[in-house]
Amino acid sequence: MPTTSPLSNFSVTPRRTYTDAEIIRRIDACPKLASLQSINRALAGLVNSESSYNSQIAEIIRRDPSLTARLLRMVNSVYFGLTAKVNNIEEAVFYLGLRQIRELSMATPVIEELEKINRTSLRLPWKELWKHSIGAAIMTREILATTTLLIDDDTDYIIGLLHNVGKVVMASAFPGEFAKVVETTFQNPTEVCVLERELIGWDHARIGGYYLQRHQLSAEITDAVYYHNDPEVAPNHSFYAAAVQVADHLVRYAGIPGGFEKVGPIGDDAWLELPGWKILYGTGEKETRLARAALSNSVQRLPTVLSGLV
Repeated sequence: MPTTSPLSNFSVTPRRTYTDAEIIRRIDACPKLASLQSINRALAGLVNSESSYNSQIAEIIRRDPSLTARLLRMVNSVYFGLTAKVNNIEEAVFYLGLRQIRELSMATPVIEELEKINRTSLRLPWKELWKHSIGAAIMTREILATTTLLIDDDTDYIIGLLHNVGKVVMASAFPGEFAKVVETTFQNPTEVCVLERELIGWDHARIGGYYLQRHQLSAEITDAVYYHNDPEVAPNHSFYAAAVQVADHLVRYAGIPGGFEKVGPIGDDAWLELPGWKILYGTGEKETRLARAALSNSVQRLPTVLSGLV
C-alpha cells in the first residue's frame, strides 16, 4: 500500500486507512445481488438454444417491464435507423438478434440492483456509470475477438459490465471517503486508484473483485475485475484483465466518462502505452496497427449504440 501520494493537483488529509478486516466487514455488510447468481437464466437458456423461437423469447421479456422498455428503446434508437417505430416485442427481437437480447438480459437486472444498494446522500450520475459499464462490456468483447483467445460464453461481456462494481460498493460501504473521490479532479484513471487506496486501503478494483468473489463468480470474472487497473501483476487470467483495462480507456476516449469521478480526457492512442495493450498485442508495429484498425470502427460507433441502450 502506498503511504505518500504522487498526485500534485490535490491534497489528502493524513489518516490511517482501514484494516483489511474492517474493509472486508463493511463489504460483507453490502447486500448480495440475486442477478449475479442467475442472470436471467430462463431467457439465457432460450437465447442459447438453436431451436428458440422469437415468440418464446418475447414471452419471457414481457414479464420484465424494465427489460421490455430497454429493448424497445434500443431498437427504436438512431443506431438502427428504422423508418417506422417498433412497438411489438417479437419484432424487436427479430431486429436485435439473439446476441444483443442476451446482452440486454444480463445488463438490465444488474443495473437495477446495483442502484438499490447505494446508501449515500450523494447525487450520483448513474446514467453515466451505466453507459460506461455497458460500453466497456461491448468493447471488451470486441477487443478479445481480435485476439487468439477462444470464448464460448459471455465472460467477455460480463467482465466489462462489472469492472466498476467496486465503485458502487465503495459508495455504500465507505460513503465519506467515496464523497472525497467524487469531488476530486484527476488527470487520469490511475490517480483515482491512488486516492482510493490512501483513503480506504483498497481501491475500487480490489473491492469489486472481492465483492464478486462473495457471489462465487468464476475466477476469470473476479480476477479480471480485481486486476483490471494492473493486468501486468495478475497471477492468472491476465488477458481478461488486460482487455478490460484497454476497453475502459477506449470508452473514455469515445467521450463516455467512467461514471462518478472526474477524470480528464484520454489522449489519442494513449491506450497503446497501457500494460494491457502490450499483454494483448505485444509491442510489434504490425500487430499494433492491425489491432488499432480493427477497433477504430467500434470506438467511433459506440456513442450511437449506447444512445439506444441507456
